[in-house]
Amino acid sequence: MISGMKNTTTMHLTETGGAVTSNQGSRNMVMAGLLLGTLGIFVSEANQPPLLTVFMRCLFGALALLVWGGYSGKLRELHLRGRSLVAVLLASALMVSNWGLFFAAIPRTTIGLATVLFHLQPFWVMLYGSLRLGETLSRRHLLAAITALLGLALACGMAGLSSTVIPDGFWGGVLMCIGGSLSYAGLPIIARQQPNISSFAFAWWQCAVGVVLTAWWPLLNGWPTTASSWAWLAGLGSLHTGLAYALLYSGMSQISISRFAVLQFVYPVTAIVVDWQVYHHALDHWQLCGIGLMGLALWSLRRFKVD
Repeated sequence: MISGMKNTTTMHLTETGGAVTSNQGSRNMVMAGLLLGTLGIFVSEANQPPLLTVFMRCLFGALALLVWGGYSGKLRELHLRGRSLVAVLLASALMVSNWGLFFAAIPRTTIGLATVLFHLQPFWVMLYGSLRLGETLSRRHLLAAITALLGLALACGMAGLSSTVIPDGFWGGVLMCIGGSLSYAGLPIIARQQPNISSFAFAWWQCAVGVVLTAWWPLLNGWPTTASSWAWLAGLGSLHTGLAYALLYSGMSQISISRFAVLQFVYPVTAIVVDWQVYHHALDHWQLCGIGLMGLALWSLRRFKVD
């Protein structure tokens, strides 16, 4: 009987620990999404070419993470080898590819369409988690993800688009969006398969690889010319890359694939609301309805329990 009580207690503690971990992972994902939702302000105010913005974002992100890592004694976590190093370099290349494809797709399509197509990413993640990782794909999470995607489409103004002549390069832009969503889908998959790599290491290596891959742009085309641009870009790197992605990678490794897929929509709904409030871009009734649907989908996951 005593043995049975011990086993029951151990199971309870394990379940409780798992619940706490899942709760914290969900909170980290929400905080990252809220923070990333303000990214557009920094990009707009910096007013720099896309590739220069990506380079400066990665540069200041890497520097901020190095300072924090040195202060907290985490720099040794950056020393990776073997499969861990390959995994983090692959994840970093996927993230930089995702940014590049998104910037390239916008002028070929529209901001709204590009945003919606890029958020096919949660569905690729859910599909992989179900087919390869054996995770249960609950109807609640699938319905929430579909509702959030529909809401995103409405919030981006897709309902108000009139039929127009398809411009040159449109379908190429669509393919770029789909490729970008597939690239981004690889990040949580890699993070979950490499639990020994810390969120700090993932975020720093992502920034470092981004610096290497985009350094050619400022070297050939020049640097920002105003102090305000440097300030906005420094904030973009330290807050929206260093801090946000540390929170994001931490959350990825602590929650289920299906929960991660739905919580990804915190970012776009925050961005739309911020754009509305800060830049006073008026929203029609369809867009307000879309925000409501996205909020409803996220509210359905309000009880952060182990899946």
